[in-house]
Amino acid sequence: MSQPAHLPYGGIATFARAPIVQPDGDWRADVAILGIPFDIALGFRPGARFAPRALREASLRYVPPFTGLDGVTRLQNVTFVDAGDVVLPSLEPELARERITAAARQVRARCRLPVFLGGDHSVSYPLLRAFDDVPELHVIQLDAHLDFTDTRNDTRFSNSSPFRRAAEELPNLVHITTIGLRGLRHDPEAVAAARARGHTLVPMEEVEARCAGIVEALPPGRPVYLSVDVDAFDPAVLPGTSSPEPDGFTYALALRVIAALAHRHQLLALDVVELAPNLDPTGRSELVAARLIMETLCEVFHD
Repeated sequence: MSQPAHLPYGGIATFARAPIVQPDGDWRADVAILGIPFDIALGFRPGARFAPRALREASLRYVPPFTGLDGVTRLQNVTFVDAGDVVLPSLEPELARERITAAARQVRARCRLPVFLGGDHSVSYPLLRAFDDVPELHVIQLDAHLDFTDTRNDTRFSNSSPFRRAAEELPNLVHITTIGLRGLRHDPEAVAAARARGHTLVPMEEVEARCAGIVEALPPGRPVYLSVDVDAFDPAVLPGTSSPEPDGFTYALALRVIAALAHRHQLLALDVVELAPNLDPTGRSELVAARLIMETLCEVFHD
């Protein structure tokens, strides 16, 4: 009997029906998916460990190619693979980070654009280590929070600190642009440290007015790692996250920023983090996040 590929609730849930491969296997693809089901570095509500599986299931609603009202078919000739999840030890975070970096290196070597499904935001640090050979690496981060804290609750490797650790360790990481900052809780030391390094901090209230200019502030063609913390979105759009903050991105505004980035710069990788599907019983949070991934890929592979 044939695979029920037209049924989003049938068949095995690989991302967008992509074939399953091993990170270190004999394969090549345009896009490779790697899950990181890790959330022991959270400071508030857990659940991001369930996101890679939820995103795979939600992605079955958005299996390419896509033909729009304009008659243009997108992602028709783009090849996908699903490299599964990093095999993580339950309570050994240092070993987990080593395995995340190793798997990311393997996947990156075999595809044009790796897509990493977190996991809490702490996973961005070991993922970025896999890009330590990229000259003048830039990070663009959509996030309600800066995630540049030195220590929180006596730990240096929480989901509040991934970009602080990456900036300290990776001399090739030359700039971080954080877009969508808001809320009552900001670490003054982290804000000062980020500004001292010359990073760009864009509060949410400035995003609409500065939408195009934010991305254009970087010289064109720069290699960019894009990190999307789903709490960048307004919780009315995407409620399933550990630390939601009101007055965030609409879907359309986030896509405008991402499209400008994809068209102007070289997108090296995408991570999507902090999705906690257990906190949204409607299931719409993972549907929104899965669609964002697909529309990002449409922008990257727009030719």
